[in-house]
Amino acid sequence: MHMYRTHNCGEIRKEDIGSEVRLSGWVHRVRDHGGIVFIDLRDHYGLTQVVIDPKMDFYAGADHWRVETVLCFTGEVVARSAETVNEKIATGEVELAARQMEILGPADVLPFQVAVEEQAPEYLRLKYRFLDLRREKLHNNIRLRSEVIFEIRRIMSGEGFLEYQTPILTSSSPEGARDYLVPSRLHPGKFYALPQAPQQFKQLLMVAGFDRYFQIAPCFRDEDARADRSPGEFYQLDMEMSFVTQDDVFGVVERLLHAVFSKFSFKSSDAPPFVRIPYREAVSRYGTDKPDLRNPLHMVDVSEIFRGSEFNAFSSVVAKGGAVKAIAVRNIADSPRSFYDNMIAFAQSVGAKGMAYIIWASGEAKSPIAKFLSKEELDALKAAAEIKDGDVLFFLADKEKNACEIGGHVRTELATRLKLIDESVFRFCWIVDFPMFERDELTGEIVFSHNPFSMPQGGIDDLLGKDPLDILAYQYDIVCNGIELSSGAIRNHRPEIMYKAFEIAGYAKSAVDEKFGGMISAFKLGAPPHGGIAPGIDRIVMLLAGEPNIREVIAFPFNQQAQDLMMNAPSEVESRQLKELHLQVMRKPAEDLLP
Repeated sequence: MHMYRTHNCGEIRKEDIGSEVRLSGWVHRVRDHGGIVFIDLRDHYGLTQVVIDPKMDFYAGADHWRVETVLCFTGEVVARSAETVNEKIATGEVELAARQMEILGPADVLPFQVAVEEQAPEYLRLKYRFLDLRREKLHNNIRLRSEVIFEIRRIMSGEGFLEYQTPILTSSSPEGARDYLVPSRLHPGKFYALPQAPQQFKQLLMVAGFDRYFQIAPCFRDEDARADRSPGEFYQLDMEMSFVTQDDVFGVVERLLHAVFSKFSFKSSDAPPFVRIPYREAVSRYGTDKPDLRNPLHMVDVSEIFRGSEFNAFSSVVAKGGAVKAIAVRNIADSPRSFYDNMIAFAQSVGAKGMAYIIWASGEAKSPIAKFLSKEELDALKAAAEIKDGDVLFFLADKEKNACEIGGHVRTELATRLKLIDESVFRFCWIVDFPMFERDELTGEIVFSHNPFSMPQGGIDDLLGKDPLDILAYQYDIVCNGIELSSGAIRNHRPEIMYKAFEIAGYAKSAVDEKFGGMISAFKLGAPPHGGIAPGIDRIVMLLAGEPNIREVIAFPFNQQAQDLMMNAPSEVESRQLKELHLQVMRKPAEDLLP
């Protein structure tokens, strides 16, 4: 018999009745029922009930064993009585009548309970993450993550992709976030950087002729934490393809996401092809380039209806170049006044100067602003928003960018309060046709709006002949339920087009050569058209697990201050190590540390 176990704790069944088995695991619960002690023994695979008779020589210590002590039991598998069968667990028809017991790992007093999902403070959960990971929900999340990654690898292999590894120590590059820098011992004063993404390397693999690449890639960015973003490091399904169009990339991603979300969730998932929404339409209609399509509400631009209107609060905004956005909500005309007052207060909390509304009920328009509007204007509003009796139209007026952004928040809040969001589905969409350039609000200069390495849709002709603000790029985002899973692009692989694009954004040819010399040199030696994307593994698993916080699907995450409380990182290092790296820590003066 094996030293520790013949079966795992989720394995024995009624077919094993009468067999002698050995199980090892953690004490999940201890119960004393009139002298007989029952222990739920847990391991990675499940639970088995162990029964200890008072006649056993190890019985006396049973009630002193702390939960989470690691024990090994040897005994006979016996059937449970009909009234004690537990249908909630796979081993619920049987139990182990223990004859021998060995303590493998005693446990001290726990900082929080494992057997119950109590709300322990997050700092404790992260400090004792190894203990937190024993809890059923979190343990299952990490198992799910492993299974999802395995399935992704299987699908990508079936799509003709090969997995390659790219460097972790590389050079610093302007990816948009701060780099994590690594000092070089052999080259004093110089630094490596941890990659924010394998972007340049995966493109160079295409130039090298590998055709279809993927990698479950670790990426490192020194940025602030959010609910859907982990500070420090994250993982993405990095992929790149040669001789492809945007549609080819979409096809692979759609097949992969539909297969993964269908396999690992009971929720329904959009089947390919996914909806495609141009960037400007997404912002105008939903107030964001990450729309949650489970929300049926959207915005309508009614600016022209208010141009010249006697309702000066709106007409003056339109006259100054602003916009009036309207959101129609069906069948809520009988809502109490407090609902409207609360929604106005919410709109003001996200930046609105105010918010108007019109209620259509019993064939007439009811609103403080209705008296300022003509019948023709009211009819035009009804037609624009497809209003029927019982509907309500909410209005926001501001600079167009502000009106869209505030309207996006209001749209989400209305759907949340009215329970309009369908929680049983995954809704995917592509955001496409991103503008190549935008005007910097502070300097007024033309700058890249998204990804400087994307191919402009009209190639060199558009760069030479179009207003830069009208140039669109082959850039795209994949969004699920309002969460951006990834950005991607068809790459700019032609040096002359790249030089011109950077020139429009204010970069001299010498600056491009200095910052991206490796890429430019490679492209000058024969580069295929190529494109790719990199969906976030953490965010995919977060959606599948139904978790609102990304830290719940990462085994050992940082806290919101980018600290590992369990390993005490970041930490100070010995002066010897600093000396080897030719570094000196500059302490801030005490007055700089004051709030």
